[in-house]
Amino acid sequence: MDEILFTTDDGEEIPFIIVEQTTIAGTNYLLVTENDEDEVDAYILREIVDEEDQLTYEMVDDEEQLTALAKVFEELIDDVDIEM
Repeated sequence: MDEILFTTDDGEEIPFIIVEQTTIAGTNYLLVTENDEDEVDAYILREIVDEEDQLTYEMVDDEEQLTALAKVFEELIDDVDIEM
């Protein structure tokens, strides 16, 4: 599985495992987790490209958008149930 290193606003680096990725309306999203155990916390990251074409990710925190994206990822992954 692919991994990504996420840096928080505090400068803490957290390695995430990329479970799935999708593109919606031209924006890329990643479903990530901190490990590959059965029941774990998962996060949805949105890809951001700045004016200098530098790629970064931010956590999706809007509840309505999270719910919609969770449904998309559940459809993409057969054996996953995402609970909010």
